[in-house]
Amino acid sequence: MLKFLKGVVGGSSTGIKDLPYNIGDPYPSAWGSWTHFRATSKDDGSPVSIFSLSGSNAQDGHLTAGRNGVKRLRTVRHPNILSFLHSTETETFDSSTSKVTIYIVTEPVMPLSEKIKELGLEGTQRDEYYAWGLHQIAKAVSFLNNDCKLVHGNVSLASVVVTQTLDWKLHAFDVLSEFDVNNEASTVPMLPYAWLVGAQYKPTELLNSDWAAIKKSPPWAIDSWGLGCLIYELFSGMKLGRTEELKNTASIPKSLLPDYQRLLSAMPSRRLNTSKLIENSEYFQNKLVDTIHFMEILNLKDSIEKDTFFRKLPNLAEQLPRQIVLKKLLPLLASALEFGSAAAPALTAVLKMGSWLSTDEFSAKVMPTIVKLFASNDRAIRVGLLQHIDQYGESLSSQIVDEQVYPHVATGFSDTSAFLRELTLKSMLVISPKLSQRTISGSLLKYLSKLQVDEEPAIRTNTTILLGNIASYLNEGTRKRVLINAFTARALRDTFSPARGAGIMALCATSSYYDITEIATRILPNVVVLTIDPDSDVRSKAFQAVDQFLQILKQYQEKENSGDTTGAAGGMPSIPANASLLGWAMSSLTLKGKPSEQASATLSVPLTSTSSNASSVMDTPSTAPVHEHSTSDFADQPVPESPTSTDGWGELENGIDEANEADKNGWDDIEPLEELKPSPALANIQAAQKRPVSQPALQPKQVASSQPKITAKVTKHDDDDLWDSIAAPAPRTASKPLNVKRAGTAGDDDLWNAIAAPAPVTRAQPLAAGRGRAKPASQSLGAQRKNRTS
Repeated sequence: MLKFLKGVVGGSSTGIKDLPYNIGDPYPSAWGSWTHFRATSKDDGSPVSIFSLSGSNAQDGHLTAGRNGVKRLRTVRHPNILSFLHSTETETFDSSTSKVTIYIVTEPVMPLSEKIKELGLEGTQRDEYYAWGLHQIAKAVSFLNNDCKLVHGNVSLASVVVTQTLDWKLHAFDVLSEFDVNNEASTVPMLPYAWLVGAQYKPTELLNSDWAAIKKSPPWAIDSWGLGCLIYELFSGMKLGRTEELKNTASIPKSLLPDYQRLLSAMPSRRLNTSKLIENSEYFQNKLVDTIHFMEILNLKDSIEKDTFFRKLPNLAEQLPRQIVLKKLLPLLASALEFGSAAAPALTAVLKMGSWLSTDEFSAKVMPTIVKLFASNDRAIRVGLLQHIDQYGESLSSQIVDEQVYPHVATGFSDTSAFLRELTLKSMLVISPKLSQRTISGSLLKYLSKLQVDEEPAIRTNTTILLGNIASYLNEGTRKRVLINAFTARALRDTFSPARGAGIMALCATSSYYDITEIATRILPNVVVLTIDPDSDVRSKAFQAVDQFLQILKQYQEKENSGDTTGAAGGMPSIPANASLLGWAMSSLTLKGKPSEQASATLSVPLTSTSSNASSVMDTPSTAPVHEHSTSDFADQPVPESPTSTDGWGELENGIDEANEADKNGWDDIEPLEELKPSPALANIQAAQKRPVSQPALQPKQVASSQPKITAKVTKHDDDDLWDSIAAPAPRTASKPLNVKRAGTAGDDDLWNAIAAPAPVTRAQPLAAGRGRAKPASQSLGAQRKNRTS
């Protein structure tokens, strides 16, 4: 590189080998005597273009003009002018002859004629792309003529190149010169290298070398003529051979024809200024030009304009040339999103355009932007990323997900927005397979433990479904502790009936992870209770689950009888129905709002609708949490915790290595089924005998706390009451039954009334309004004294 820079400064070098670039194959065409090569940098392999011009000696006229072009290209900067990188001049000797070569290194470009053949556009898409390209070249010419007072003098198809983003850029500055109108006495020609330009491209005054007329004409006169030649070559598809061919306007679009004729006016003063062409031409008013122009000035637009534009862009992109969308619009959109100038709806357009790319191109062009967007604090951006994660989730590598994506996504688990919590939960179906065991055990399961007691019933339901789907990604110790406790201690006892149904389905879908003892002692006792659930769908799923687990037990028994004990230590294989159950759970997560064939649509309904519905449903007796225990439950069994409790699954970072680790978390076994218990009827009688007699001064709250919480719903059928055959008739009393919480039992249905002592006949008087220590009113003073003495 130092040798190369020395050659740039000194103007000479030892040869082409000192260039820090690898020169490849040349393009078939280039302007004038220049040769256009493909090349790459030796440092990083980035693509560049190299233009070379050779001469027999340093005084060659072509080399002199070439040096002028290098100087002009280095000093003139504009978005629509070829970007200059480096230049050098080398001299090589071969026997008695020498060869001087000028090299110009620029951004990677391609001749316009070659790019047109490569794209192969036709019809409206071709006209839109040509309009965009001509719009760019017209801006470059206008910049030279009106702002810099320079004359290019060589505008044609050969002097236009195309970048990798399909932008058109002007180059070939060998003829470029100042438009000197003040120095009329000067004898030096204004365009000293005009002899390099073909006669067919020269206007009449330049062809006749009428410099007086040229100086009297406007600065844009010569280049406006050249722009007309470019338009002819572009639409005719042929290189201009004679000036008379410009009169053939059959291929020129009708909307551009008036401007084309004004550009080629015989009088220089009447030729159309390129700046007016840009502002007033009807031809440049199309969807592609407007879309790209809006993106280029995006920072100047307000939020309403941005939102409207980006919402229309996905449909608009389908109507634009596909190559221009992928190579021009997509990079602009990705950059705008990354730096915050684009609104959240732009993400939808980026992902739609990215779906048209190959997998490798999508990973290289779109994924870096998406990964950076996960760190955004804009809630709308986060919602968009989570809603479309199934479109790009497969392209994310495990390392990127575990280290860069998940830490930002996990913040949504504790977000105040229920909608965002649900989207975060559902995204785990895509992200979980790419997480490490340390992240799953140390972070994800803790969040899921909290979501399973979320205030929103739909979130609790989907958490259970997710646990069933990611069970295969948990290690064996974690599965032993988490799955059964999560599905039985919480899901099957949830007050929301779809959550109970989801717990049953999750147990069935993960049946291969349970051994025989767990199925017989922990799963079946909890599932059988739900066969009398108030909800018919839950009952149906409970019967299916009972059949499935009984089938597993029967298979084990058959193996035991035949002497095959291979399944004694581990879980039995699931029956074929398992596949459909797991598929149902996955579809309920991914197809939001679409009813499943096996379950009601409430499992996948949006939170905005389920939150209010669930609260009203849970207030009704039909869906109250009365299905959790039957009358045959053990009397001394601990009361199960509410689904809205805040306990977790314990410390999950280190996995499960000890057999007693489950005793340290909130998922401890609730039913100690290993101990022998008396019969249900005897157990209830013994518990009733130990119950103290109710006192008359007890308040309803104290009565509820002294009674065990029996949450099973018992209907008033005398034939079905297990106490009818052994209990004495309840004494008649004038007192009203005490009101208890909804979670408890009603007075008329209380099984303890049959054997408990009768309540006192004295009625408790209602308290006076206000606090107990308030001064009593005078009119009720006598009554209160009477109550105290009594």
